[in-house]
Amino acid sequence: MQADRQNGSLYTSINGKVATVEFGHPAGNSFTLEMLNRFADKIHKLSENDAITIIVLKSEGDRAFCGGASFDELTAISNLEEGKVFFSGFANVINAMRKCTKPIVARVQGKTVGGGVGLAAACDYVFAAEAASIRLSELSIGIAPLVIAPAVARKIGAAALSEMSLSPKEWKSAYWAQDKGLFSKVFDDLKELEKELDFFADQLSKYNPDALAQWKNVLWEGTSDWDSLLTERAAVTGKLVLSEFTKNALTKFKK
Repeated sequence: MQADRQNGSLYTSINGKVATVEFGHPAGNSFTLEMLNRFADKIHKLSENDAITIIVLKSEGDRAFCGGASFDELTAISNLEEGKVFFSGFANVINAMRKCTKPIVARVQGKTVGGGVGLAAACDYVFAAEAASIRLSELSIGIAPLVIAPAVARKIGAAALSEMSLSPKEWKSAYWAQDKGLFSKVFDDLKELEKELDFFADQLSKYNPDALAQWKNVLWEGTSDWDSLLTERAAVTGKLVLSEFTKNALTKFKK
């Protein structure tokens, strides 16, 4: 099913002990604030659902995985409060994912930009296609990947984050992402990816859910300050998006 609404779509299906969450938006599967809020709420609810053990995250189609923040909503931000609220949407999603008691496994089938990279980094295991190149484009439009940086650095390290973020117009390959630890496995065939993902999720769903929850808690040790940290960074980003530099950059980009 394809997204056809301005605010995008979010679907959840459950098969056995595996819950699949699929998001979509006509603009490259980018995220509006409404989508971000719905997504965070869905992850919280699935975390409390004892009938499932694993969450699989997908986006619609076979092209872009996630285009990051909605361009239309970025350009519509007109004051500090709106900016903080919008970027807090990404903060809330990442925090919901890190605190979720279920391991989250992602299918990244195509290009991923900005907040989408943060989304992939907040997953516990990532199956990616060869076409899944990544880019942190924030500096090129006058903001910075402040909110997602902790999640991305946790996976790829400070050096790789620096390399990636300071070359905001350069795409990094899926194999680069795998080498740095963002992607777990990379496939040159999407059908093979889907097959392996289904098998992996099925196997994982058969493990002791209490053991999985305890182990996930260990994997995310040292992140308890993210509730406040990411919200603070959302406020800073909201201020940056109102700068003259960013407004001019977004206007040029729109043209």
